[in-house]
Amino acid sequence: MSELSFEQMLEESLKTIRTGEIVTGKVIDVKEDEIVLNIGYKSDGIIPKNEYTNDSSVDLREAVKVGDEMEAKVIKVNDGEGQVALSYKRLAADRGNKRLEEAFNNQEVLTAKVAQVLDGGLSVVIDEARVFIPASLVSDTYEKDLSKYAGKEIEFVITEFNPRRRRIIGDRKQLMIARKAEMQKELFARIHPGDVVEGVIKNVTDFGAFIDLGGADGLLHISEMSWGRVENPKKVFKAGEKITVLIKDINGEKIALSLKFPEQNPWLNAASKYAAGTVVTGRVARMTDFGAFVELEPGVDALLHVSQISREHVDKPSDVLKIGQEIEARIVDFNEEDRKISLSMKALQNSREADEEAADEGNEEA
Repeated sequence: MSELSFEQMLEESLKTIRTGEIVTGKVIDVKEDEIVLNIGYKSDGIIPKNEYTNDSSVDLREAVKVGDEMEAKVIKVNDGEGQVALSYKRLAADRGNKRLEEAFNNQEVLTAKVAQVLDGGLSVVIDEARVFIPASLVSDTYEKDLSKYAGKEIEFVITEFNPRRRRIIGDRKQLMIARKAEMQKELFARIHPGDVVEGVIKNVTDFGAFIDLGGADGLLHISEMSWGRVENPKKVFKAGEKITVLIKDINGEKIALSLKFPEQNPWLNAASKYAAGTVVTGRVARMTDFGAFVELEPGVDALLHVSQISREHVDKPSDVLKIGQEIEARIVDFNEEDRKISLSMKALQNSREADEEAADEGNEEA
């Protein structure tokens, strides 16, 4: 009778537990695939590895030590082997869901590491609670390949919270849009036409390049890429390169950029370099029926009229000249106001022949 009473007293001294209850216990053993807890019950509690975490790479023996105190959620009072089946990750997920609900209600910005890159977006985990960020809400621009986000920490807000349907949606896009709007506001308050700023080449097209100025993009048109001519911007500029540019104009949210820095204008000292009578060397840049345009230096072209190519009759410049050909000629007219220079190969031929004849006469007299 006394033994029975003792067993009854022992039974009564042990706490009762129910499925779904949160219990606290002390770790008494850690195996490769499970954690054993003394939860003050007649049976020990068991946390299988897949109920501790969703991360299969975790080593339980590194994560948990004997003597640690842990909380867990009761899954089954009897797992079939007389032990209590427990889950740590479900308890963490419950708390994570509560944390996410608070963040959803307060529109709090959360930070978490990307756990998985899926076909339709990204999966992040906060306290074992999963958040799905659809591909359309990952960035403010379309991104076909999301693999670069694997393992990276990202910021987002919760825009939909429905744990019963396992639908917790995160949004990174709206944060990026808001930050860019703030950066844009700060940028436009800071810059003015005539300023020299640094940027990063974002995209290169046939007509120009878009430069990220840190808050807004500016357009560097092909006509503003050099004092000379640029035939193909893609051969000169590459996306990702840093570049220093001049702000030419600001019209609303449009920023026009230039690489034609005033102090580098080749016409600043053109009057002394290209005075009438000067013999110059240039490259044939383009041709028309009435003449050829010769580049003396980037930004300075001169006209070689068809009548000034040779002392012999020339129907079209293309009959005797080629694009890219280097020629020598004499400057016969310089108009600084209109930025026009006229050349003559014929005049140079005539003067050289006259010099040769004069030299021959001098030799005969001697």
